[in-house]
Amino acid sequence: MSESTIHWHGRGTEPEAIERFYSVIPAGGIGSRLWPLSRAATPKFLHDLTGSGQTLLRDTWNRLAPISGSERIMVVTGRAHRAAVEKQLPELEDLNVVLESEGKDSSAAIGLAAAILEKREPGVIIGSFAADHVIGDTRRFRQAVVEAVALADAGYIATIGIQPTEPAIGFGYIRCGEPIGSKSAPSAMAVKGFVEKPSLETAKKYLKSGDYLWNAGMFIARADRLLEQLGKTQPALLEGLRTLADAWDTPERGAVVDQVWPTLTKIAIDYSVAEPSAKEGLLAVVPGDFDWDDVGDFASLAKLQSGGRKSDLAILGEHARVLADSSSGIVVSESQRLITLIGVEDIVVVDTPDALLVTTSEHAQRVKSVVDALKLSGRTDVL
Repeated sequence: MSESTIHWHGRGTEPEAIERFYSVIPAGGIGSRLWPLSRAATPKFLHDLTGSGQTLLRDTWNRLAPISGSERIMVVTGRAHRAAVEKQLPELEDLNVVLESEGKDSSAAIGLAAAILEKREPGVIIGSFAADHVIGDTRRFRQAVVEAVALADAGYIATIGIQPTEPAIGFGYIRCGEPIGSKSAPSAMAVKGFVEKPSLETAKKYLKSGDYLWNAGMFIARADRLLEQLGKTQPALLEGLRTLADAWDTPERGAVVDQVWPTLTKIAIDYSVAEPSAKEGLLAVVPGDFDWDDVGDFASLAKLQSGGRKSDLAILGEHARVLADSSSGIVVSESQRLITLIGVEDIVVVDTPDALLVTTSEHAQRVKSVVDALKLSGRTDVL
C-alpha cells in the first residue's frame, strides 16, 4: 500500500487538527457490570468515574477535539440519551448527532456514521473511540491516532492496541505480526488475529511473549474502505446503512429510519470488519503506550481510584458517608446512608436509593449475571 502524507488544519489557538479526519463516539450500552450505578437511563459514559469532575463522555470529547476539531466529532447514541448527551456536549453540532431507536451493536453504529460521513465528504477518514474509556496520556494517544490515520490513508483498517501491563483477563487481545514498514507509522504492525478474554494462565503467556496487545476497540479507517469491508461479510447490513445514509440529510429520514433500523443485523464490528480484515492482511495495529482502561467492572474501577494499591479503600460519591476500619476495595454511594466497613478486604459496595450491591473484586465480573436475572424476572424498574 502506498505511503501518504498527513496534513493539518489550524484551529486558532487550539492544536492543529488532522485534515480529512472525523472522530466518531459511539455512546451506547448500559455498562451492565457497573449496575446499579450504571442504568439504562444513566449509562456508564454519563458518570464521573475518574474524579475529574466530568463524565467519561466529556473526557472523551476533550481528548478528541484537538485531534479532529470540535466541529468534526459525531456522536452516535440512543434516542433516550439525546438530552443528556447534548447537555454534556453543548459544542456538539446538530448535524453530528446520530440517534439510534434501539441498540444494534457497533457494526450498525459505526457503519452508519461512516456511511453518512462518506456521503457528505467522500474520502473522509473516521476514527471510532468509545465514550466510556479512560486514557491517561493525551499526548501519546494523539501520536498513536496520527500513525493510525496515516495507515488508514494508505488503505488499511487501523486499530490502536494497548501495551499490556499485567495478565488481565477482562480484556480481549490482539496478536501482532510483522512490522508494516510505514515511514508515517513507524510503530505499526500487521494483525494476525484477535483473542477473546483469556484465562489467567493464557494471559500470563501472552504477556511474557510480548506479541500481544490489549484490544481497546479503537478503529480508524477511510469510511469507504470500512464500508467495503463490512459489505464483504454483511451485505444486507451495508445495504440498509446506505439506504439510511441516502435519506439522512433529507426530510425522509424519520420514515426511513423507522422502516430500516429494526431490520439491521446486530453484530460487533470486531466480527464484521476487524477479524475478516486481519485474515486479508488489511488490518494494522499501532501500539498505544499510554494508560488505558475500559472501566469494565467495579474491580477495575477500584484499581483506577486507588492507583493500583490493593490495601486502599476507594470512595466515590459526592455525599458519601463511609466509616472504615482495616478494609479495602471500593464504596460507591449515591445515598445519604452511613456505610460502615470493618475488617473486609477487596469489598465492593454500591449503594443507590433503590438498589444495593455487595460483592468482592474477585466476583465483580459476575454483576452482569445479576442484571440478566433481573431482566428475566421482569424487575426492569431497577434497570
